[in-house]
Amino acid sequence: MSAQRTVRRLITYALLFALVVIAAVGLGGLLGRLFVTGTELAVDDVAGLARSLAFALIGGPLAALLWWVVWRRLDDPEERSAVGWGLYVTGAYMVALLIASTNLINTLSSLIGGPGQEWRLSLATGLVWAAVWIWHRWMWRHPRKGPAELADVPTVLGSVLGLVLGVGGAVSALSTLLDAALRGAAVEASVGKPWWVSALQSLVWAVGGTAVWWWHWKHDGGRRLRTGLADVALITVGVLGAGILTLAGSGVALFVALRLLFDRTEPLELLLEPLAPAVAAAAIGCLVWVYHRNIASGRSEATLQGGRLVTSGVALVAAASGIGVIVNSVLAMTATPLAGTGARTLLLGGISSLLVGGPVWWLAWRPLEPAGTTAATGAGLNARRIYLVAVFGLSAVVAVVTLLVIGFRLFEFFLSDVSGGSLVDRIRAPLGLLVATGLVFGYHFAVWRQDRAVLAAAGPVRPRTIGHVILVAGTDAAPLRRVISEVTGAGVTVWTRADARAADLTGVPALPGGPPGPLQGAGAAQEEKLAAALQGVSAARVLVVADQHGRIDVIPLQG
Repeated sequence: MSAQRTVRRLITYALLFALVVIAAVGLGGLLGRLFVTGTELAVDDVAGLARSLAFALIGGPLAALLWWVVWRRLDDPEERSAVGWGLYVTGAYMVALLIASTNLINTLSSLIGGPGQEWRLSLATGLVWAAVWIWHRWMWRHPRKGPAELADVPTVLGSVLGLVLGVGGAVSALSTLLDAALRGAAVEASVGKPWWVSALQSLVWAVGGTAVWWWHWKHDGGRRLRTGLADVALITVGVLGAGILTLAGSGVALFVALRLLFDRTEPLELLLEPLAPAVAAAAIGCLVWVYHRNIASGRSEATLQGGRLVTSGVALVAAASGIGVIVNSVLAMTATPLAGTGARTLLLGGISSLLVGGPVWWLAWRPLEPAGTTAATGAGLNARRIYLVAVFGLSAVVAVVTLLVIGFRLFEFFLSDVSGGSLVDRIRAPLGLLVATGLVFGYHFAVWRQDRAVLAAAGPVRPRTIGHVILVAGTDAAPLRRVISEVTGAGVTVWTRADARAADLTGVPALPGGPPGPLQGAGAAQEEKLAAALQGVSAARVLVVADQHGRIDVIPLQG
């Protein structure tokens, strides 16, 4: 019976989703024809009109009828808690939000461009899908029939969508402004319209995307979510995506600067062409990157460590790519002393990538820390192991591919009767990549062995009896979180008390070089109490409440 209900829900919600999309497309087409009546966009398209009428007049009533049936069933708590209902609401909500926001923003952007009529169709589509979005938002937020499963997914995905749109618009607007300052009239010649029009249009996209992000991040509480999906989105988009944007923009900007100093073989206008987009990407990406890294620092230990490792991975790829390109260019100069500007340009590209990725990797990975310092805790250990395994796997794939390419080039060179350049010229690109991959693999293999030695010396790992800990503490919760990680190995989510700031003013810290103050002594005693209270506790989730008087409450949670 359960399998039948699951199949029935799957078919019902898939059909409802399809009918809603069909009806919205039909209504959008009809409204668009109404808006363009009497303009040059109005064309005699009988097939298009027939399709819009069929979609709206047949798909619309069918969608309404099926929705009425589904809505009546949601009085049953089992139907409301079904995953299919959550998937439908999430999917329809996100599709409607994507189409409505992009079309409405495009309408405002088109109005800035001049007296054209193309904005009418975008407006029609945006209005229809905005109505669909409002309808599904009402269902999502309904107190009795809203989805019980996946209820937070629209908030997370909506904030991600808004962030992507806002960052894209901000980068484009700043790039246009900087390009106009650097190259002047060349910008208008390339885009065919005044630079300020392009800048304002991009600014509209930036403001619109930021509004979508704010609505879900602030208004809907996306910033306060502590779910696994929220943490993954934070690391993937806010740290990984912004990190890639920042490092890529910084690398290109440094490459242009190096070419201006040492390789001015092209006209100045062509050399400066990629500078404005690179600086804009680096600036906006850095803001987003720093903001989300600060957010991650207040999350669980696993999220904090994940953000750090993702940053290290992005920088490692940039630095390793720079090493490979440098080897490639040096081999080119060695094999062909008269290689000239091509090899020099390649060398500058490798140097810029290495200079950008190397320092960031050093700061994120901290290679000079004693072995095992960051890997000894449970959440950090698991994240670090996954990172090292990922590095090993990717290095193996790259090494196999480059070896195959080198082998192919070698056999082609010795078996071919036609001379097409020296052997070094044929293999220098994959050989440079292989050298960089070998260095990365060798270093991380040494780190992996050091971590194993430290863990072996520390003795057998205690079995984990606590899955996750929610710590409610004052503004300085780092010592307590460290104790929890060391004692239990569990992930930690920190909630700051609303009365924390007032409580922090009740004690006086010790002066530098003087005896411990009252707050310091209380803090040490509180850490000892916490370590003792966690001994013997076994639960999937545990609530730890610490107050300003040094009292610790450890509460195992059910479920």
